[in-house]
Amino acid sequence: MKKIALIGSCGSIGRQVAEVVRRSRGELKLSALVSRGSVEIFNAQLAEFAPDYAVLVDRNAANGVIAPTNTRQYFGEEGALAAIEQCRPDVVFVACGGFAGLKYSLKAIEMGATLALANKETLVCGGDIVMPRAKTLVPVDSEHSAIWQCLNFERRAPFDKLIITASGGPFRGRKFESLKAVTPAEALRHPTWKMGAKITVDSATLLNKGYEVIEAHHLYGAPYDRIQTVIQPQSIVHSMVQFADGAILAQMSNPTMELPIQLALTYPKRLDCNLAPLDFSRAFSLDFLPLERKEYPLYDLALSCGEAGGILPTVLNAASEVAVAAFLGGKIAFTDIYSVAARTVERSKNAVASDYDALADADLEARRLATKIIKGE
Repeated sequence: MKKIALIGSCGSIGRQVAEVVRRSRGELKLSALVSRGSVEIFNAQLAEFAPDYAVLVDRNAANGVIAPTNTRQYFGEEGALAAIEQCRPDVVFVACGGFAGLKYSLKAIEMGATLALANKETLVCGGDIVMPRAKTLVPVDSEHSAIWQCLNFERRAPFDKLIITASGGPFRGRKFESLKAVTPAEALRHPTWKMGAKITVDSATLLNKGYEVIEAHHLYGAPYDRIQTVIQPQSIVHSMVQFADGAILAQMSNPTMELPIQLALTYPKRLDCNLAPLDFSRAFSLDFLPLERKEYPLYDLALSCGEAGGILPTVLNAASEVAVAAFLGGKIAFTDIYSVAARTVERSKNAVASDYDALADADLEARRLATKIIKGE
């Protein structure tokens, strides 16, 4: 039985991890559940899976948690780290969003557990300190799982080029300057994927795709000039790898996160995950469109920060989180997400990403600066 500590159990990815465990017929066990989300969903998970440890990060909702008798309860980030250590999991599945995910990822690495990584910030912000330490890291994002599969589950296998696909989001084909009046409801209407609000907005701006390029750089040791992004509107080709002889391998499936989630927990075994296969008995086509970097300002900004390295990716991530929250709250326009992020990066001095504390300081300062910019200060 493989024991799992699941960080972010009530989010979109966390709920799908629970579904994979549910299908595993006892081969997988949720040993620790960590959430800062819905107490109602969390209580349902506790009742069903009876983990050894349960952690609600939001202490203010602590009184609403109803845990099974034999489940130990903790609260706050410190409690989450303690629960991870005490349950001694085989896998720490980091499915939460935000900079906090980096702390959990570092804890998994410190303990020698397999890190199943669905948290972008771990590598976008902390790639320089994570990758030298990580011994067993399994990518969960559909694009990085696709590359991993094409490389035969070997992140250090040789390749010529990594080709990351993007759907183009809900505003594909529109000029960025024409999107000022876009509403949150429109930005959250992704054409092919169902995700959390922050990542859906980042997909609409293509900032998310820039982050995936930074992640690929760290995961696969790829120079930025050997990572290409193309638009694949159907979201059927999840990414591709080109090799020295010109051959290209692609991983294809109908869009779902359960396939890469399950594979992260069961590889090299491939098990049924209730995914409808592609139907080759009917005609359909796949489109590939070039992605022009300068046409997507936030994608371009992400690549620029990635290429600069240091703490700038952390600065960008923090500023974009503040800006997206302000957009969803009706405080700024859709196009202002870029201007807030760009101005925050411009007003920040780069430095070496030496350790977690340096990144945490950069994250905090960038949030403060972005908030001031939104207020017009």
